[in-house]
Amino acid sequence: MSLPHAILTALLEKPSSGLELTRRFDRSIGYFWSATHQQIYRELGKLEQAGHIRALPAPVPSRGQKKEYEVLPAGRAELTDWVRRAEDPKPIRDALLLRLRAAAVVGTEGFAGELRRHLALHRAQLDAYRDMEDRQFPPERRTAEADRLRHLVLRGGIELERFWTAWLTEALAEFDDRDGPTDC
Repeated sequence: MSLPHAILTALLEKPSSGLELTRRFDRSIGYFWSATHQQIYRELGKLEQAGHIRALPAPVPSRGQKKEYEVLPAGRAELTDWVRRAEDPKPIRDALLLRLRAAAVVGTEGFAGELRRHLALHRAQLDAYRDMEDRQFPPERRTAEADRLRHLVLRGGIELERFWTAWLTEALAEFDDRDGPTDC
């Protein structure tokens, strides 16, 4: 149920066409709630049918022109209700954790290399988040409530990546302690 709410959030931040919305997802919301372009376009149609958004009238009608959408009062009310609802945390579903558990049963040969690969990916994502923080949230921009809350979301992403880099470093140390330095 969260994809329509992610789209409503993005459209309330800035009315956008479907293409602009998918690009914004790729640069921001998509870091913590991923969706394909097809899913976004399909959801735009559903939101429009439900009366939560509407396509803005084009200044000059033309064939093949992209639609720009805005949120209607019913969409804002739906998003407000959703924000206020109680929702339990979702259980972690991470294939790497399951694969490590399976490696305990079938053997760990070659698995340290996969852990190193994941560590490099998480380090790169952490660096990207820190760069975003420096660009988008300099100290003088952290006073408005909307900016403080957006920064808080980014800080959550930073902390998750810090967790993964620390945990993967620890996991690799376990492999090194058990087998001596590995080059798998």
